[in-house]
Order: sequence, then structure tokens, then C-alpha cells
Amino acid sequence: MNKSELVEAMAAAADISKAAAERALDGVTAAITGALKAGDQVTIVGFGSFLVAERGERMGRNPRTGESIKIKASKSPKFRAGKALKDAVN
Repeated sequence: MNKSELVEAMAAAADISKAAAERALDGVTAAITGALKAGDQVTIVGFGSFLVAERGERMGRNPRTGESIKIKASKSPKFRAGKALKDAVN
């Protein structure tokens, strides 16, 4: 499912226009992005949690030359599915 298909499904489920559904979806993604940038965790009970995981600096290897390189520390967004979502999928 891509964004336009999700917008159509949201519009049908909530009985609203596609434009309103797209604005709502954009608002949700912006709110989640803003919270993660601020270092917060976003939890939607029954659906799951969005959080930021930190990866430490580590040593890697350049596959072309075999040379050891240092990989910088980074932050990565993660999603953990909630129990209700896991049960719905299984």
C-alpha cells in the first residue's frame, strides 16, 4: 500500500474527503517526526511505538579496498509493533 492508497482507505473509513485525509496523514507524520527529532517516543496503544535508537561509533571495512574505516555514531528511527497489531497480522 502506498500513500495514495492509504489516503483513499482513510477517507473511506472516516467518511471524509481525500484532501482532508491527506492533510490528516501529513499532520500525523509531521507530529511523529517532530517528536522523534526532539528525542521523544511516540506510543499509539494497540498499534505500536516509534522511537529513536542510537548506534555507537564502530569500525567497519571498505568492501572495495579491504581498508578499515571508522563509522560515525548515528540515530535511527525504529518502530515496535504493539500486541494488538501483532495479533491482527497473525
